[in-house]
Amino acid sequence: MHDQIRKNMIIIGADGVTVGTVAEAGHHRITLEPPQIGAHKGHQHFISNGLVAAVEGNTVRLSANADVAITFEEEA
Repeated sequence: MHDQIRKNMIIIGADGVTVGTVAEAGHHRITLEPPQIGAHKGHQHFISNGLVAAVEGNTVRLSANADVAITFEEEA
């Protein structure tokens, strides 16, 4: 399933809330596009592939709600 994840796909939490956009998909984690505004502007964040529940069309669905998923984000 992780080999289906591509750049520019939308990442959605289990609750339907958008988490971000895929910048790059790796073997163990997804690199998100850096935010353009706010406190984390320009910072690179990552989400573990372990949170991916499904890949549907242009959407990566996570097994955790968006607010929980972002607490698991890693920063470079």
